[in-house]
Amino acid sequence: MSVNHNLISLPEPQLLFAYGQRMEHPKDGLLLYGPHYNPFVGGKLRFGLIATKAGVERYSKRVRALGHSIAPARANDPNHTMFPGFQSVFEIEWPETPIVSITVDDAELARVIRISDRHQAIHKAVSLYSEAIVNYIREQSEVSIDLWMAVVPEDVYKLCRPLSKVDRVERQPSDVAMDKGVATRLLRTPSLFEEDNVHAAIYLYDLDFHNQLKARLLHYKVAVQVLRETTLAPEDFVKSNGMPLRGLQDPATLAWNLATTCFFKSGGRPWRLGKPRTGVCYVGVVFKKDLSTAEPGNACCGAQMFLDSGDGVIFRGAVGPWLSRGNDDFHLPREKARELMALVVDAYRNAHGGTAPTELFVHGKTRFSMEEWEGFRETVPSDCRIACVRIRSDSGLKLFRRGVTNIPRGLGWIKTPTLAYLWTKGFTPRLQTYPGREVPNPLSIEVCRGEADIQEVMADVLALTKLNYNTCIYADGVPVTLRLADSVGEILTAAPRQEELPPLPFRYYI
Repeated sequence: MSVNHNLISLPEPQLLFAYGQRMEHPKDGLLLYGPHYNPFVGGKLRFGLIATKAGVERYSKRVRALGHSIAPARANDPNHTMFPGFQSVFEIEWPETPIVSITVDDAELARVIRISDRHQAIHKAVSLYSEAIVNYIREQSEVSIDLWMAVVPEDVYKLCRPLSKVDRVERQPSDVAMDKGVATRLLRTPSLFEEDNVHAAIYLYDLDFHNQLKARLLHYKVAVQVLRETTLAPEDFVKSNGMPLRGLQDPATLAWNLATTCFFKSGGRPWRLGKPRTGVCYVGVVFKKDLSTAEPGNACCGAQMFLDSGDGVIFRGAVGPWLSRGNDDFHLPREKARELMALVVDAYRNAHGGTAPTELFVHGKTRFSMEEWEGFRETVPSDCRIACVRIRSDSGLKLFRRGVTNIPRGLGWIKTPTLAYLWTKGFTPRLQTYPGREVPNPLSIEVCRGEADIQEVMADVLALTKLNYNTCIYADGVPVTLRLADSVGEILTAAPRQEELPPLPFRYYI
């Protein structure tokens, strides 16, 4: 293959919406045609709500607003689109009154989040939400909930994160006489008293309310959307000088993002890639240091499988000492790589009537080792083409153009048959601007194992920047296989593994 040192321009990938219609911008497609897959047409979304009394009121207020049109922040600006109302976009009702509403005791919540021991504080705060949801599921198993809305006061966001601290005058005494040091010893050498071991296990949970809540509900296959009260009713929260407590997107943009992600998490599919490639499967591999085990230095390996349809499945792989000696890269041994890819291939077959993929692209942030490559190949069918691709941002290469506009999105430079640079951010004609502040950096795309057409790989990466359903934006700067890898890894390791989790759809993790 000859090397092309010239710059190339990749066409902007289109997205597929209802009635087989294609558009570049998600908002255009949803506004004109509606979502690609809508299992709820003509019905109502079945939401569960758990919040304090004030949170319930603010949630209802926001839902009422979503039922009506919201003007764009700036008229006749291609970066802003009016929100016509949830039912107008998705042809379903977002009811103001949820199927079930659970009220959290705000006084008890305020107390537990201020417990001096942060592990106990955050675990108890999460328990107020997770245990109430689990109890409802056990008692009302015949009532199906599409999505749980967990509304939290601003103090939960402020005090229930890894580096959060409670003012000395507000600290509450710990409920259990234990600390991190004692818990660590008990985790290595369990006590004869089971109660002590149960209390020690609390210290294996992540110090993040959001991640721990999602992790503790995975076993029950509960999809949850965590919302801050300041997001629902920003006008209720102002500083002493009259300024908003926090900066938020304009109301129309906020409505688009909230509506799209809640529709997706409920089981709908807002859009899919406009040019499907039959038989192609994309896999993002992620590693995360795992503090949810008693063994120090362990890491959890996970995989995210995505199809051009927009379907995504998360696999939790093996936990072990995967950090390579001498560097900060994580790598799987051959056997574990084989086991992880077997989960991916089986899940693909289950979704396609027993048919295996014909092409499989494995995306990662580091180069895959020979052991990993051999493990992958042993699992993939012999007639399936597999390639490992390293993707990372490269700040060492800058490209400038004459004139007042930035370089265009979709610009690429093929350096060698296996290495190229792709600008996934840049001037976008549909937006008539570059949605950024600095000169954009390209993604370095390297086919490090296997064989693949580098330009085809670049086109795939550009298309995968448009499958992030967590926001309703034109495109992301990173493909979805890696965009939320860190977030997924944090949830995979936010709680100790009590039993093996089956592969779960992506919507349970974002």
